[in-house]
Amino acid sequence: MHTIDAIKSRRSIRKFEDMPVDNKYINTILDAGRWAPSGLNNQPWRFIVIQDRDTIKQLSTCTHYNDVVEGAPLLIAVYLFHEVLYNYVKDIQSIGASIENMLLACHELGLGSVWLGEILNQDERVNSILETPESFELMAVVAIGHPAETSTSERKEMNELVYNEKFGTRWLEYNRDEEY
Repeated sequence: MHTIDAIKSRRSIRKFEDMPVDNKYINTILDAGRWAPSGLNNQPWRFIVIQDRDTIKQLSTCTHYNDVVEGAPLLIAVYLFHEVLYNYVKDIQSIGASIENMLLACHELGLGSVWLGEILNQDERVNSILETPESFELMAVVAIGHPAETSTSERKEMNELVYNEKFGTRWLEYNRDEEY
């Protein structure tokens, strides 16, 4: 799959088939995550792979999206590791890139995934369940599995989002027929 095609066709999937994710896929997803860019190459992310049904059930009580969490055969909790902190904002941005790499890897592998952020409202409970040290700050949980649904999505037009040279001058889309 070409990168641009993957970016444009990936969607958040919130319902999964009742079947496990193969370990070779999990390794591929984690590997994609670790190859994200980071300031000074500090690689501030840490991942906890969760497949145990009891742990997943406990984590499902930490979010309004409990059906998504409970229905996923695989969760990856993504953390900022404070012991390698370079720049807080840049490190969080790097973790966002890491998560996006994992989402794109899932898509290429034919898996569904969704980036869960609302669970951050219960980060202390999540950290307690996962027994994380204080140096780990929860950034997201990614739910992954074989998709049991498809999803569609719309995007705003470029001229609603992009300015040319400075604020107030709208970007005009050129050569739309020549997209990659």
